[in-house]
Amino acid sequence: MCLSATKPLTFTCMALDQFVVKVCIIALIDYTTFLNMRLAITSTFRFCSEKCTVYKLFGLCVVLVLVSLLWLQLSCTGDMSRVVVDDGRIPHQPCPLERQASAADDPSWGPHKLALLIPFRERFEELLVFVPFMHTFLNNKKILHKIFVINQMDHYRFNRASLINVGYTESGNDTDYIAMHDVDLLPLNEALDYGFPEEGPFHVASPELHPLYHYKAYVGGILLLTKQHYHMCNGMSNRFWGWGREDDEFYRRLRTAGLQLFRPSGIKTGYKTFRHIHDPAWRKRDQKRVAAQKQEQFKVDPEGGLTNLQYKLESRQELTISGAPVTVLNTKLECDTDKTPWCLLN
Repeated sequence: MCLSATKPLTFTCMALDQFVVKVCIIALIDYTTFLNMRLAITSTFRFCSEKCTVYKLFGLCVVLVLVSLLWLQLSCTGDMSRVVVDDGRIPHQPCPLERQASAADDPSWGPHKLALLIPFRERFEELLVFVPFMHTFLNNKKILHKIFVINQMDHYRFNRASLINVGYTESGNDTDYIAMHDVDLLPLNEALDYGFPEEGPFHVASPELHPLYHYKAYVGGILLLTKQHYHMCNGMSNRFWGWGREDDEFYRRLRTAGLQLFRPSGIKTGYKTFRHIHDPAWRKRDQKRVAAQKQEQFKVDPEGGLTNLQYKLESRQELTISGAPVTVLNTKLECDTDKTPWCLLN
């Protein structure tokens, strides 16, 4: 069964079959509750059949209210898309509206909402750590947020930039800024700012703090932008298939758009500011350069981006991982093999 499997297998199973499982379980719960409700109502009406008094009518109302509350409670706790915690138990999850109400009613959370975009392909071990960690981290900082995992399902090479473009496009109108966030990079310093970058793009994982990349033009890892500023850049180039270089091209887009880049100040933890959970021995990066890719990767793409993004959204799934809500966008990218033949490794 999915719920007793190891964590990677659990999420894989949930990612593929959670919709069917959820429908079946909730249907079973609702049908059982319906039978109980029908039995209660039938018994009450039988009780009232001879002579209906005010007291009996009041008792009927109480029974109906209690059954309705029971139905609502079972519906809220019947979410089978949750991932099992380490001790094998599924923690209780309140209704989504119940979770959101406390933050929405508290003005200290601020008016802005972050769309945390995670370009993703087969990184389940990292994802199971990342989602609950970031949900807790952002809640502690009172950052309203929604986590999006943009899952690339096609047979082409990984395209981080295009997936971020998809996440931006599909993130909805209830979020007003984005975080382009690697799934294997966890912030360890509570002083790091994830707030609304009103003045300009804010590079959280700056070269002075990132554990691996320290060159001046680096804007990868974690970058915050308002949606308005991302649109001004026309998003990211869709020409980068495989690993690397899309961030460097995006740095040029920021400068072309006249946007000033901001970075953290006063952070004293240096290269220990983040935890990098990528295992290079286990997760080999696709650094192959095919056809003319080696020459093309250093060129600026003046026209490509949001305006020529081609994809198909296969499905949108609402999941929870260890109590943290996440939206999975199962995406198939499209590739023009005449313009970028390196999207395939043939």
